[in-house]
Amino acid sequence: MPQYPFIYLASASPRRRQLLDQIGVVHHPLLADEVEDVEELEAERRGELPADYVRRVTLAKLQAARQRLLRRRLPAAPILCADTTVAAGRRILGKPRNAEEALATLRLLSGRTHRVLTAVAVGAGRQTLVEVNVSKVHVAPMSELSIRRYVASGEPFGKAGAYAVQGRVAAWIERIEGSYTGIMGLPLFETARLLTRARVALDV
Repeated sequence: MPQYPFIYLASASPRRRQLLDQIGVVHHPLLADEVEDVEELEAERRGELPADYVRRVTLAKLQAARQRLLRRRLPAAPILCADTTVAAGRRILGKPRNAEEALATLRLLSGRTHRVLTAVAVGAGRQTLVEVNVSKVHVAPMSELSIRRYVASGEPFGKAGAYAVQGRVAAWIERIEGSYTGIMGLPLFETARLLTRARVALDV
């Protein structure tokens, strides 16, 4: 029987909130304080493989969220954290810092296949559960004009790999092998499985 009627979501992503709503998970935000350096948690390490990176970052986010919960003296409930990265081979393609980085990333992805990796971690008491979803995205060749228009739209910023699969770039995505929700930022199959193991109520 489920033990917890809600979870804490340690993410400001509206897409993750939407996806949790989709499977009937009641969630409350557990966002970082102003003094916390979230960007530092996402810093890459030399030679780190994409799967190792996304798992490490997600577990670091969970640890920070656990400390946040204790500081704020909030009621006990499972915490969900996630991190998504895009990889071209061994190369990690993070969030573009400016238009030039966004252009370079999209030129790299144009006409080729890349991977999207999303790690999900659930902390319930002393228990830590984690899974990594890997999907492949096949992108058709994009013209330079299309790439520039997409960057000018502002959509690539704040997103790993400089794109949002649910946005206008979908016009160039030939096919996906894996989890569409994982590419969005929260693979619902793995998420539901982890939350069930953590005894969280789901409306599915």
